[in-house]
Amino acid sequence: MILRRFLPQRILRIYENLVDPLEKILGILVTLILFSVCLNFIQEYTGFYLFLKFFLDLLIAICIPIFISGVFRYFLRIYGMELIRKLGFEVDELVLVFETVANIVIGFIAAVAFAQSQNVNLIGLIAGLGIGGIAIAFASQKTLEQIFGTFVIYLDRPYVPGEYIRVHLSSQGVLIARVEAIGLRSTKLRTLAKSTLIVVPNSLMAGADIENVTRGKKVMVLLYLDFTRHLGKSEQALLEKIIKEGTNVLFGIDPNSTKISLIPYENNPNGSRARVSFFIMGSNENSIEFRKRLLELANESILKKLQSYGIESTMQEPDLYLDSPIPI
Repeated sequence: MILRRFLPQRILRIYENLVDPLEKILGILVTLILFSVCLNFIQEYTGFYLFLKFFLDLLIAICIPIFISGVFRYFLRIYGMELIRKLGFEVDELVLVFETVANIVIGFIAAVAFAQSQNVNLIGLIAGLGIGGIAIAFASQKTLEQIFGTFVIYLDRPYVPGEYIRVHLSSQGVLIARVEAIGLRSTKLRTLAKSTLIVVPNSLMAGADIENVTRGKKVMVLLYLDFTRHLGKSEQALLEKIIKEGTNVLFGIDPNSTKISLIPYENNPNGSRARVSFFIMGSNENSIEFRKRLLELANESILKKLQSYGIESTMQEPDLYLDSPIPI
C-alpha cells in the first residue's frame, strides 16, 4: 500500500503487471528471509542453529528462482512480445522455448548457489558422476536405453494415463489407443477397435511420433468491431482483407476458420457492427494463453490499419473465448 502512494504511475503499473501476480510467493520469500535474519540471535546454540539454517536456506533457494522465473514469464508475455514486434521480428512459439530454457538456467544457478553455500562442489560432483556413467553405459546399453526412454517420457510428459493418443509405430503402423499405464520399462496401450492391450517399450515410445488427441484444444474466438457509420461494399471488402491478414499470420490460428459478418448495431442505428469468429489451436493452456496475447497485439494492429484508411472503429472488450473439443 505504501509503494502505491509514493511510486510514479509508470513504475507502479510495471509493479502491478510483474509483481502483483506473484504476491503470495513474494510474501513467503520475505518471511523466510526475516526468519533467516532472526536466526542469527541463536547462533550460540550451534546444533539447533545449523539445523534450522539448512532448511531455511533450502526454502529460500527454492522460492527465489520461482519468483524470478515468474517475473521473467510475465515480463516476456506483457512487454517482451510487444518489443519483439516493434523491432520488426515475428513472434512465434520459440518464445515459449526460450522461456523454458531460461527457467532451467535460473534453477541451475540457484542449485549451484545453494550447494556452494553448503560447501558442496556440485559441478565437480556432476562431472565425477558423468565419468562413472560412461563406464556403466557400455556395460548395460539396452537396459539404460529403456530407462532413458522412461525418463524422457516422465520428463516431457507427452501423455499420461487416461489420455487418448495417435502413435506411429514401425511394427503396428498408426495406432489410436488409450494410455492404460506407464511403467519403468514400457507403456500399456488399450486399442480402440479391438480393446486389446499392447505393451510398447518406452524406448520406442520416446522416439515415436505421438499425437495427443486428448490435449488438443480448439478455442473459438468472437471479436466485435463497432463502426460509427454504415460501411460501403468496398469498405467491407477492405475490412475483410485487413482482418484476415491480421489474424492469419498468427501461429496457431486456423486460417480457414475466419468468418466475418456485419450485423445490426442496436446502440447506434446509423452505425454497423462486424462480428469476427475464428479458431485458436493449441496443445495446452500455456500455448493458448500465449496465442491470446498475440491476438491482443494483432487487434491493435487491425484498428490502426483501419484508422489509416479513414475507418474509425472500436473493439469491444473482452473478446469471447469458447472451448471447442477436438474429436478423435
